[in-house]
Amino acid sequence: MRLIISFAALFLSILLLQVGSGGIVPLDAISGLNLGFTRAEVGVLGSAHFLGFLIGCWWAPRLMGSVGHSRAFAAFTAAGTIGILAHMIVIHPVAWAGFRVMSGLCIAGCYTIVESWLQAKVTNETRGRAFGTYRMVDMGGSLVAQLFIGVLTPGSYVSYNLLALLCCAALIPLTLSTTPQPETPKAPRLRPALAWRRSPLAAAGVVVSGLTAAAFRMVGPVYGVEVGLSADQIALFLAAFVLGGALSQLPAGWLADKFDRRWVLILFSVAGILACAATVALSTRGTGAVMLGAGLFGLATFPIYSISAAHAHDFAENDERIELSAALMFLYAVGAIASPWFVSGLIQAYGPPAMFLFVSAAHVVLIVFGLSRMPRRPAATRTSYVYAPRTTFIIGRLLGKMRDR
Repeated sequence: MRLIISFAALFLSILLLQVGSGGIVPLDAISGLNLGFTRAEVGVLGSAHFLGFLIGCWWAPRLMGSVGHSRAFAAFTAAGTIGILAHMIVIHPVAWAGFRVMSGLCIAGCYTIVESWLQAKVTNETRGRAFGTYRMVDMGGSLVAQLFIGVLTPGSYVSYNLLALLCCAALIPLTLSTTPQPETPKAPRLRPALAWRRSPLAAAGVVVSGLTAAAFRMVGPVYGVEVGLSADQIALFLAAFVLGGALSQLPAGWLADKFDRRWVLILFSVAGILACAATVALSTRGTGAVMLGAGLFGLATFPIYSISAAHAHDFAENDERIELSAALMFLYAVGAIASPWFVSGLIQAYGPPAMFLFVSAAHVVLIVFGLSRMPRRPAATRTSYVYAPRTTFIIGRLLGKMRDR
């Protein structure tokens, strides 16, 4: 309880930020379609989000070094709030893409600051509990953000204003906290090639994870509209995906710690392909069946990033873990930037099932690559499996000690 109280301001700020900034993803997709944007233009908004996210991951540690944690958090939150409020002032896909860069910048920057603060304050004895609570807050906020779309009117100033208010509210707990700010951590060197050198299969796995998650979360609302879901049903559709992913973490971790992680990664890729087929097959069988498909899809695809990251860390030295985590996050973001634009174009040209055909093709490539890599070297000594949130480059510091237990 003392631990939760000591980090209450951080956790409350991240919860409000997740609901406010996370809600913009489905709201933009549905609003854009209602305002006459093409499917491809809606996809560009998702790609722009991850471009801002990548910039924020790189810039945030440097800004913290210049102005401190609280001021940097306020600056990133202000950027995200401006981006949300400006949507109804300039209604154009290019302008909205710029605003979504600001939202992605906000999320990456604020998460970097919170994770840096946590890393500085936890000890080896409290790390597991702190990270577990942080994980629940993050996933809980994400779940609420998806459900929130059910009560927001698409293309309405009031809807965007409400999200902006929540984003602003995230400033209050952290900036008024009496907890002393930690010293600024050294920014990790960004060496994407490190991930490939340690494990080509893990590098491929996180790219495929980025392609998969970004396609569903950023373009999933478009798919929902195409198969006839209403706004509140789309909220449940996205929430089912997040909930399925949350439920899969425990069995995925057990499998990844017990068996060769390459086979586990291949198993989840096969499950991802089957989930794609099931989701398409269930899309014509009623709302409940569509929700079940989304849950199965999340169940099969969510753990792939964490399994890939665990496999990469099996081959890393202790002093490489932070930079390796940053490299894996970079590769994830590269896949996430490319995916929404490409998938939305496929949906526009070939219909809703094209999204899951694209995701299936990516997983087929990963399976073939994984099978081709297995004879190259034996399985490594396994580190502890850790659920790895795809948040910021700083997360490697928070997870570092947990992998070596």
